[in-house]
Amino acid sequence: MKPVDARVEELSINTIRILAAEAIQKANSGHPGMPMGCAPIAYYLFSRVMKHNPENSGWINRDRFILSAGHGSMLLYSILHLSGYKISLDDLKQFRQSDSLTPGHPEYGHTDGVELTTGPLGQGFSTAVGMAIAQEFLAARFNRENFPVIDHYIYGICSDGDMMEGISHEAASLAGHLGLGKLVFFYDNNGISIDGKTSVTFTEDVKKRFEAYNWHTETVSDVNDLSLIETALAKAKADSRPSLIITSTHIGFGSPNKQDTSEVHGSPLGDTEIQLVKEKFNWNYEGSFTVPEEVSKYFSDVKHNLAKYNEEWNTLFVSYKDKYPAEAKELLEFFSGKLPEKAFANLPQFPEDAKGIATRQAGSKVINALAENIKNLITGSADLFASNNTKITSSPAFSKSDRAGRNIYYGIREHAMGAIANGMAVYGGVIPVCSTFMVFSDYMKPAIRLAAIMKLRVIYIFTHDSIGVGEDGPTHQPIEHFAALRVIPNSIVFRPCDANETAEAWKYAVSSKGAPVTIALTRQNLPVLNRNEYGAVSGLEKGAYTLIQYGDKVDVVIIATGSEVHPSISAAKALHEKGYGVRVVSMPSMELFDRQTEEYRNSVIPKSGCLKVSVEAGVTYGWAKYTGSDGVNIGLDTFGASAPEKALWIKYGFTPDAITEKILKALNK
Repeated sequence: MKPVDARVEELSINTIRILAAEAIQKANSGHPGMPMGCAPIAYYLFSRVMKHNPENSGWINRDRFILSAGHGSMLLYSILHLSGYKISLDDLKQFRQSDSLTPGHPEYGHTDGVELTTGPLGQGFSTAVGMAIAQEFLAARFNRENFPVIDHYIYGICSDGDMMEGISHEAASLAGHLGLGKLVFFYDNNGISIDGKTSVTFTEDVKKRFEAYNWHTETVSDVNDLSLIETALAKAKADSRPSLIITSTHIGFGSPNKQDTSEVHGSPLGDTEIQLVKEKFNWNYEGSFTVPEEVSKYFSDVKHNLAKYNEEWNTLFVSYKDKYPAEAKELLEFFSGKLPEKAFANLPQFPEDAKGIATRQAGSKVINALAENIKNLITGSADLFASNNTKITSSPAFSKSDRAGRNIYYGIREHAMGAIANGMAVYGGVIPVCSTFMVFSDYMKPAIRLAAIMKLRVIYIFTHDSIGVGEDGPTHQPIEHFAALRVIPNSIVFRPCDANETAEAWKYAVSSKGAPVTIALTRQNLPVLNRNEYGAVSGLEKGAYTLIQYGDKVDVVIIATGSEVHPSISAAKALHEKGYGVRVVSMPSMELFDRQTEEYRNSVIPKSGCLKVSVEAGVTYGWAKYTGSDGVNIGLDTFGASAPEKALWIKYGFTPDAITEKILKALNK
């Protein structure tokens, strides 16, 4: 590595510190302590280690940097500005202001150079594990001898808070098991959190913990000594395991009165203290938000040199394309997000079947049909492949010895699974699927929320979606989960009523971009409807559609989802025999239905003139939106019970007779 003037290095590091402190002071909001303490790490990675290109922040083979401690966002914004990304000094001055490019926590897709939305602690660290998995998979599929077209590192900084969150334990355990050697994290071990010293709550030996996880560990006693960082990094990169570099840092480094105190964690320093910091660093520049000329020139040279990495890769890829044209074409298609022309060539169509098939089993047939042509579809389960039926049977497991495997065995690590799937999606080039029982979606909620915020294409398969789970009882029977998932903005939830709706939901999910998709599937068999008699399954794309109507007039509209569609059809027939005109609407997705035109929505569910009834084996919360204040909401606003499935449908009133009786009672008021 070319020697760098030590004075310029120190000046560059202090520029990061002061820019961060000044931006936070101007905003009167933020976390100056972490940027001031970790400035040497960010400086060293971005200027001396990482292969990245500020002129092409989407370069496929770039090194990635994840600021898991997202509260220290001004550290990232400052180094991105100096490196030449599209963040100006004016943007730094607008830190935490409305519509600025420098929000309080880093936001993926919003700010140039930001690889991931972070802030909820533990998420960034765990999501980086997913990025490392995606890299290994793509490298195994596309790299050839002398053509390492996917070959880079994923670096990050994590904090004490990241280490405390349970999700980091799950993710670190799996990363060590899989031997994800391209993953290197710096642990900002500053010993301070909001409530004071971390020793109040956190006294474990993190080094031993990560060694037990089969990580390579290094310790840097003074983060301001760049030679120690250089040595630790060299050892980390020489090891085939993921690496944790534990760095002794000082929160708020350089602040005479606030360094090493919780006061500097999440509050501005104050103008007087910033002036003292400048004196401490011999900062002899007038005004604020100053980048010394020497620093500007240094980073300009760095930027020029960084572009060469991208140019070298472009040259390599041209040769790769000449020798391996099919692979090159597929690689670019994977990263474009486009599906192959024959993606749905093998999509199964299920014939009418009164006995039926569980939608989880139908889903198994669908995912395996899709996997034949969508080669970057990667699935995983939290120790429930046999129950979720989401395994790609033609592929081995992704493992330390087989990086091309398309089945990820997550173990019982639901929260990490959600974050890892996010990492795979944000890395690009793959379409991740993860699965568990629907009741355990609770363990994944923070990761699902972040997927929605980042507009990621992640597919969640949640099986055992109702009291139909039966004897396992209330702990395993989802009740409030449909509503909890539906209220997440920018998220699509499907609850298909039969095998063909399941296939259509899968088709939508793999085609969709810009939002995660949940498909809730049954443990129990559901009849397969004859689509010559019932509405076309393509109606699923509009969220809800008329499944069948009995009679010319519409006295009653029954809106149902999933398994409850079938007793609703029987109830509709019974009501029609009593002289009522009844329409049955299948509503597999509220979110998609709400996007339709008012004209279409009214054509399916009339505004007035009929009794509107919802039927779903979950909380009734949210259904009044469709049924109105005078409607009937047949649901389950209590927890379930342990009993055989059929007994539970009777107990909680989801039989055709019970539904009919409740509707007749409302009609005869």
